[in-house]
Amino acid sequence: MKRYILPTLVLFFLSKTLSAQVAKQAITLEDYASVNTILEIAVSPDGKHLAYTLATWDKAEDNRKSDLWVVPVDQSSPAKRLTFDRANDRSIVWSKDSSTIYFLGNRKRAGETKAPYDGTTQVWQIEANGKELRPVTREAGGISAFAYSTQEGHLYFSKDRDHSDPDEFSALRSKFKVEYGHGHRKVTDIYRLDLHTWRIEKKVSDTRYIREFVVSPDGQRIGMITAFDDTVVKSEGESRVDIWEQGKIVTPPTECYRAKAASPYAWLEHLVFLNDGKAFAFCAVFDAYPAEIVIGQRTDVGWTTELMPRTTERKEKFMIRGYGSPLFAHAQSQVLVFLAEKEGSTVPQYYSLEKKGLTLPLTFGKEQYIYAMTFDNKGVLYEVKGTSRSFAKLTMTDGTETRVLVDPNPHTEKWKLPTNQHITWKAGDGSTVGGILQLPADAKPKEKLPLVVAIHGGPTTASYLDLRFDPHNGGLYFAAQGYAVLFPNYRGSTGYGDTFVTDLIGHENDVEVKDILAGIQYLVSQGIADPERIACMGWSNGGYLTNCLITLKNPPVKFKAASSGAGILDTVAEWGFNDEPAYPIVFKKGLPWEQPEIYKKTSPTYGLGNVVTPTLIHVGGGDERCPPGHSRMLYRALKENLKVPTQLMVYPNEPHGLTKLSHRLAKMEWDLAWFDKYVKNASTPKK
Repeated sequence: MKRYILPTLVLFFLSKTLSAQVAKQAITLEDYASVNTILEIAVSPDGKHLAYTLATWDKAEDNRKSDLWVVPVDQSSPAKRLTFDRANDRSIVWSKDSSTIYFLGNRKRAGETKAPYDGTTQVWQIEANGKELRPVTREAGGISAFAYSTQEGHLYFSKDRDHSDPDEFSALRSKFKVEYGHGHRKVTDIYRLDLHTWRIEKKVSDTRYIREFVVSPDGQRIGMITAFDDTVVKSEGESRVDIWEQGKIVTPPTECYRAKAASPYAWLEHLVFLNDGKAFAFCAVFDAYPAEIVIGQRTDVGWTTELMPRTTERKEKFMIRGYGSPLFAHAQSQVLVFLAEKEGSTVPQYYSLEKKGLTLPLTFGKEQYIYAMTFDNKGVLYEVKGTSRSFAKLTMTDGTETRVLVDPNPHTEKWKLPTNQHITWKAGDGSTVGGILQLPADAKPKEKLPLVVAIHGGPTTASYLDLRFDPHNGGLYFAAQGYAVLFPNYRGSTGYGDTFVTDLIGHENDVEVKDILAGIQYLVSQGIADPERIACMGWSNGGYLTNCLITLKNPPVKFKAASSGAGILDTVAEWGFNDEPAYPIVFKKGLPWEQPEIYKKTSPTYGLGNVVTPTLIHVGGGDERCPPGHSRMLYRALKENLKVPTQLMVYPNEPHGLTKLSHRLAKMEWDLAWFDKYVKNASTPKK
C-alpha cells in the first residue's frame, strides 16, 4: 500500500510549499460570489470566433445568470460581452454564414405581459459584433428548445402543451380543478420557422413529450428523445429516440439501451446527428452501471442501433463520463467526440463510425476536468477545462499546442489556493479505492490536521481533480480554513472500471461505507488526519452516506460532527416519495415487497439509536429528488429522542440543489461554524 502513495505525497508537499510562497490572499466565503463560470461554447462555421455564455452571481438578485460573450480565435481583440440584461442566455447556435448568433433567453421588461418581454423563454438573435439584439420567436407561454438547420437556414423550435387522455373520468377532471396523478400530461410539438419569410409550420405533433431534439443539416430529419410525459419516472424508464423523416415518425430499435441493457432504466442525453443526418448518437446514462454511447445508422432497410465499443486495441475497457457528458460530431463526418474518465480526470476521445474504433490512443495522466468542449471543421479542439491547480479556463488546442483564450477568473491567481492530489488506499477486502485529497496551502508535512470527509452524490459519478468552490460538498472552503479534506470515490463511483461501479448493487450502506472508513484510517496512519478531529458531510447520496456513517454501531472512526445535505434516511420512503423510483429498484434489486431485507439493511433509520455525532441538516423545501421528510425525520430523532446536538435548515422553495446565492453562502457559513465548534477547536486528548 505504501509504495503507491508515499513518493507522490512527498512531491505533493513540495509543490504545496512552492505554491504557498507565491499565494498572498486568504480565501473567504464571500469570495464564492466572485467566481465566474463558462457554461457553453460554440465555434463559428468559419472558425474565426468562439461564442460562450458566462454565468455570474448577482448579490442584489440573489442568483446566478449567464450572458453571451464572443472572442476572436486569433485573439486579435479582447473577449466582448454581447448581452447585459441577465436574461440567462444559453443554447448558442451560429448562423451558417457566421454573422449571427441565435440563443435562448428570458427577457423581462417592467409592465410587459406579452411575449417576448414577459420573462418567457424565447429565441433571440444578435450580430456577432454585438449589434441589433432582436427576438426571433414571440410565442405565448414561451418555447422549450430550438435547433438550426445549417444548409436550409431554417430554425426549429419546440413548444409544450397540456394534453388530456380521454377515459370514463375525463368529465370529472375537467369539472374539478385540482392536481391529478394522471389523465393530464405535458406533450410537445415542433415547428419550423422560415427565417426569410417568417412563416411558421408545425412539423411534429405526436402527443409525446420531447426532452431533446436535433435537426439534420438539410432539415430532412428530426431526431428526438421522447417520453410519455415530462416526469422523471417516464424519462429514465421509458424514453426513446424517435426520428421524423418524410412526414412520418419512426422509432429505431431500442433493445440495446432498454430490454438488453444492463439496466432498463437509462437517462438519454445529448442526441447528435452525424454524416449529414444518416447516423445519430446519444449517451445512455445509468444508475449503478457504466454509461454507454448508442449509435444509430440509416440503412436500406431502416435504422439500426448498437452500443459503441468501449474496448481499445490494447483490450483496455474505458469509461464514458455520464450525467451531462458532452457529445459532439462533425456535421458531415462520421467522427464522434466524447469524454472518457479515469481516477478523477477526464480526456476528450474520438470515435470513428467508419473505422469502428478510436482514432487516437486513450491517454490519461493529466489532472484535469472538462466542463464543455467543441471543435471546428479543421479539428481544432476548444475546451472549458479546470485543473488541480486552477479554476476552469477556455482553451484551444491546435495540434500539440494549447493556449488560453479566456480566463474568467484572473483574480483567483492571487488567492492562497489549496492543493489537490489523487490518492489510493486499500479497502478491507483488498480492493484499491481512490479519491481526492485537498490540503491547505500552508499545510506542513506530517501535520495532523482536522479532517472533513466530503462525500459526492450520485453515486454513479465521482469527485474530480479540478479546483472548484463547491458549497454542497465542501470543495475549497474547508481546505481554505485549515482542514484536510478527503473526497472519497467509494465503490459505485465511476472512473475505476466497470466492476468498481456495479459492486455497489445490493450492497449499499455496506461496501461503500467500508471504503470511506478505510480511506480515513489510511490518512490517520500517514499522519495527515488527526483521529480525534474528524467530520463527514455530503449532499444527495453524499448526505445519505453521511447518515449511514453516523448511524454505525461501534464505528472504527469517531466522527465529531456531520453535515447531512438532502440525505435519504429511509429507503422505502425513497422509493415511495422521490421523483426517481427507479434508483432504489436498481440498487436494491427489486421493489420493497420483493426485497424487504435489503431495504431495511440499506436504511439508516434502524441505526438512529446509535447516533452521538452533532449533526447539521440541510435540505431544499421543494426538493423532489430527496424530499424534506427524510431530513425532518433525522432531525426529530436527534432533537426529540436522542438529545444529540443538531440544527435543521429547510431552504424555502429550493429544489435538489440550492440556487440562491444567499442560501449557498448560508450553508457554507453554517458548515464552517459547526465544524469549527465540534471538530477544529475540539480539544485533543494528551498522550
